[in-house]
Amino acid sequence: MTIWLKKVLLIIFGCLVFGVPQAICATSPLEQVKVAVNQVIEVLRQGELQGEARRKVLGELIRSRFDFVIMSQRTLGQHWKKATEQEQNEFVRLYSELLEASYIGKIEAYTDESVDFNSEKIDDTRAVVATVVHSHNTDIPIDYSMVKKGDDWFVYDVVVEDISLIKNYRSSYGEIVRKEGYAGLFDRMRKKIAELHEQPVGAGEKT
Repeated sequence: MTIWLKKVLLIIFGCLVFGVPQAICATSPLEQVKVAVNQVIEVLRQGELQGEARRKVLGELIRSRFDFVIMSQRTLGQHWKKATEQEQNEFVRLYSELLEASYIGKIEAYTDESVDFNSEKIDDTRAVVATVVHSHNTDIPIDYSMVKKGDDWFVYDVVVEDISLIKNYRSSYGEIVRKEGYAGLFDRMRKKIAELHEQPVGAGEKT
């Protein structure tokens, strides 16, 4: 994954993790995304949460805004059906922890972005919300693929300038599973998570 894509994904996670109670009350996927984006921007500007306290809150809220089971199924693709239930559960656990650990310490670096909420397309329980992030004189189109569960909408994929988060991971993880099996994939994921947890609070690429 390129550094540019990592930076964009930091914005994505930061835009969606805050404000769960109000977001749930929103009636459409676009409204839920808009509420979450506005709240995260406000929280980051105020800087009320810092250090480990911020990481804890972000971790809980990230997990509440993303459907990691659907993300895992689509990321593994054909390999998901071939996995045992135990392997599936372990992948979901590691995948969610990896994504959380990868970006949680870096979100606070983004406080000056603005977002346009352009449109939403709803097809029964699936929807796509189209937005544009304005960051440092750059316009970045970001589409959120969402699934409805009850009265709430959850993100299961993010497409940044036609680059899908799921497809990006599917390519690399699929190759590892073919060559090393799930044992090899899980070992790589655990090592990466351990490396990320060793980073100081707030550390990470700024470029």
